Amino acid sequence: MTWRGREHIEACLDALAKQQRPHRILVVDNASDDGSGALARAHPSRPEVLRLPVNTGYAGGIQAALEVCTTPFMAWLNDDAMPEPGWLAAMEDALDADPKAAAASAKLLTLDGETQSVGVGLTRDGHGVDLVEGKIFGFCGGAALVRTEPLKAVGGVPADFFCYYEDTDTSWRLRLAGWTVLSVPDAHVVHVHGATTNPGSVNFHHWNERNRLLMLIRCAPWWVAAREIARFALITALLPVKRDAPDAANFKIDLRVRVLGEVVARLPWAIASRAGRRSGRRSPI
Repeated sequence: MTWRGREHIEACLDALAKQQRPHRILVVDNASDDGSGALARAHPSRPEVLRLPVNTGYAGGIQAALEVCTTPFMAWLNDDAMPEPGWLAAMEDALDADPKAAAASAKLLTLDGETQSVGVGLTRDGHGVDLVEGKIFGFCGGAALVRTEPLKAVGGVPADFFCYYEDTDTSWRLRLAGWTVLSVPDAHVVHVHGATTNPGSVNFHHWNERNRLLMLIRCAPWWVAAREIARFALITALLPVKRDAPDAANFKIDLRVRVLGEVVARLPWAIASRAGRRSGRRSPI
C-alpha cells in the first residue's frame, strides 16, 4: 500500500524481495502524485501495481487488494515498513500451526530497534492501543497476515474508515465470528511510524475519533456504543465553558462537531454492517 511513498517504497520492496517464502507482491497505489507507482513498477522484484483513481486511504486500499486477492493468506504492509527476511515465514508458520487463528500480528520495531507494537489492545471504553508485550486483542495493520476467506466472510475491511481503526475493527469482527488473533514476536518489521499520516495532526485525530465511534457501533454491545457516543457529545458540549480544556486537536470543538456529524451520516451503514447481529456472540468489552 502506498500513497506518496516515494521516499520509502523501494526499501519496502527490497525487503519483500528477500523473504524466504514464495509470495506475490501487489502494490496498491492510492492515486499517488509523486511517482510512487512508477518506482514500484520499475523495481527488480516486478510487483503487480494496482493504481486507484482516487486516494481511498489505507482501509480503502486494503479492501481494493482484498477484492483481487486469490491467495489463502493476505499480508497487510505499510510502504514505510521493512520486514526482515524471516517475517513472512514466521507469520505463515504461526497461522498454519493454529487453525483457529485468522490473523497474525508482527513485531514492529522503530529505527532505533525499540518495540513499537506486537499487536493491538482494546480498552474498556473502546480505544485501540499498541501493545509492546503480552496478550493482544487484534493485529496491527502496519504488518500483518490474514486468512483471506475469513476476512471476506466477515465483510472485508471497512473502506469507509479511510485510515485508522480498520485493523482493530477487522480483528474484532473476526473474533466475533469465532476466530482468534496471534502475536508473532519472531516476525520482525522495521517501521517508520507515521511517515504518511503525521500522528497528532488534525486529520489524525479526526480519523481516530470518528472511526473509534463507528467501530463501536459495528462491533460493541449497544450500551457501550451509546455510552461512548453520549460521552463524546457531552464533552464536546461542555468545552465552551471548560477553562482547563486540553490544548490538543481532538479537543477542538469544530473537529468534534465534524466527527459527530460524520458518525450520524454513516449511522445507517454502521448499523447495517453490525457484526454478530445473527450469531448472538458476546463482545469482549
